[in-house]
Amino acid sequence: MDGVHLTNFQFIAFVPCPLKIIWHQHFCSTLFLFHCEPSHRIGHHRSARFVVRAEADYYSVLGVSKNANKSEIKSAYRKLARSYHPDVNKDPGAEQKFKEISNAYEVLSDDEKRSIYDKYGEAGLKGAGAGMGDFSNPFDLFESLFEGMGGMGGMGSRASRNRPMQGDDESYNLVLNFKEAVFGVEKEIDIARLENCGTCEGSGAKPGTKPTKCSTCGGQGQVVSSTRTPLGIFQQVMTCSTCGGTESPPPCGTCGGDGRVRRSKRISLKVPAGVDSGSRLRVRSEGNAGRRGGPPGDLYVFIEVLSDPVLKRDGNNILYTCKVSYIDAILGTTIKVPTVDATVDLKIPAGTQPGTTLVMAKRGVPFLGKPNTRGDQLVKVQVEIPKRLSTEERKLIEELASLSNTKTANSRR
Repeated sequence: MDGVHLTNFQFIAFVPCPLKIIWHQHFCSTLFLFHCEPSHRIGHHRSARFVVRAEADYYSVLGVSKNANKSEIKSAYRKLARSYHPDVNKDPGAEQKFKEISNAYEVLSDDEKRSIYDKYGEAGLKGAGAGMGDFSNPFDLFESLFEGMGGMGGMGSRASRNRPMQGDDESYNLVLNFKEAVFGVEKEIDIARLENCGTCEGSGAKPGTKPTKCSTCGGQGQVVSSTRTPLGIFQQVMTCSTCGGTESPPPCGTCGGDGRVRRSKRISLKVPAGVDSGSRLRVRSEGNAGRRGGPPGDLYVFIEVLSDPVLKRDGNNILYTCKVSYIDAILGTTIKVPTVDATVDLKIPAGTQPGTTLVMAKRGVPFLGKPNTRGDQLVKVQVEIPKRLSTEERKLIEELASLSNTKTANSRR
C-alpha cells in the first residue's frame, strides 16, 4: 500500500486475481474493503477489478463525538434529516446522503449495534448476524421520528400524506370580572371552527366519485429520473409534481376538497375557581376537525381578568387598604371592610401603628384545583393625621403632649 493515497473516494485498479475475494482489514484506524471479482483472462491469469473504499464513520456522518449521548445523536439526526430529505433538498446527492444519515442514526441509537460498531466497525455489524447489518427503510425511520411533531410541511411518503391527520387546535379569549375569576363561573361561549363537511362526510371528494390515477406517475405518487454518467446510470426517485403523491378524486362542491367547513358552535365552559389573567383552559376535542378521519384538535381558552376598583390581587391573597383616624389608631376601633364574600367587621387594635397589616384569614382567592383552600385578605392600615385642628382640638392635643412629656421626664428619674 506504500505510495497510495487513500481518500473517501474509490480507488480502482485492475490486478490479477484467480478468485473472488472479500477482505476486511484495518488500515490507519480506518476499515477498508478489498473486493476482487473475475473479469477476463490476461495470459494465464484472470484480471479483476480491485476496489478500495473507506467505510463511513457514523459519528462523522451525524457530526457528533464518540461520547455523544442518545439525546445528542437524535438531535443531530433530526437536524440533518430535515436538510437532506429528498422532498426538500433537490441536489443529486441528497437522497444518498439522507440514507447515510439514517443508517448512522439507526446504528448509533441502538445500544447493542453501537457497541458492536465501536469495537469492530461496519464489518462487525455485518458479521454479527441476526439482521445487525440490515437497515430499515430510511423514510419509515424519518416518519416514525417526526410523526406527532406536526410533520415536515408535507414531506414524507405518499402513505404519510394520505394517513389521517389530527386537526389544529383552536383558541378563544375569555374576559372575566374579578369575582368570576375568584369563585369560578360557567359560561356559554360561541366559537368558530372547522367541522367535517356534511356533503362529503369529511372525505373531500365529490359524492359518488372515486380517486383517479395520475397520468404522470400512474398512481404511484413518485417518478424516477435517470441520468447517464461516465460511472453508469444515476437514478433519483422524486415525488410526482403533478399529483403531489396522492390520488385526488373530483373535489366536493361544498368544501372545495378540504373535507371540512367552518361553522360556529356554542359550548358550555366551566371556569374553575382561582383562575387569573394568563391562565389557560384546555377543552379536549373542541378544536378543528381532523383531515381524512383524523381526530379533532383541542380548544384553548385564554383568561383575562378585569381589575377591581377596591380589592387588589396578589397570587391567592387579596390586598385592601383602610384608613383610620389617629384617634382610632390610638384607642382602637371596629371598621367595615369589603371582601369578595361580603362586607365584614374588622377590629383595629388600640395602638395600631401606621402601615400595620392585619390578616383576615381565608378571605382570599381559592387555590386553583383546591377550591376549599383559600388565601388571606391582607388589610393595610393607613393612619390619617389631620392637617388642620380647631382651637379646642389643639388645646386638648397640647394638654396631651404636656402630660406625655411629664410622664417621660418622671420615667427618666
